Amino acid sequence: MAITISTAMPTTFKVELMKGLHDFSAGSTTFKLALLKATASGSGTYGAATTNYSDVTGASDELVGTGYTVGGKPLTSVTPTADGTTAITNFSSVTWTSSSFTTCGGLIYDTTDSNSACAVLSFGGDQTVSTGDFQIQFPAAAAATAIIRIA
Repeated sequence: MAITISTAMPTTFKVELMKGLHDFSAGSTTFKLALLKATASGSGTYGAATTNYSDVTGASDELVGTGYTVGGKPLTSVTPTADGTTAITNFSSVTWTSSSFTTCGGLIYDTTDSNSACAVLSFGGDQTVSTGDFQIQFPAAAAATAIIRIA
């Protein structure tokens, strides 16, 4: 079996926003990005139905590789703003240095709120780094591109 990933904002995350459970103001909450194994190395399905970081760990689909630490890396949050009528937030780039691994996607989750899933990211296929740096550069914080946006 293989990992299946659809880039999505989890449905539970949308409900949690309405309940005021996530604070994206810079420094208020700890968000992390956990990476998933290579497509053929896992078995889970991730997307809008993903609810928690435990969905990944329970399926044993979190990446194992040189330079990667279980749980992923903390993200530096960019304080939410508006771009036109769209609320947006973003994160600074994150880098895994001196790494060797293959990953097909990731999960942004809120460690402050019981590891709730905030975003599922597909990399469009396996991405490999061999004894180098692996960097995620988030798109511009704009209405059409921000990694988390509510229109």
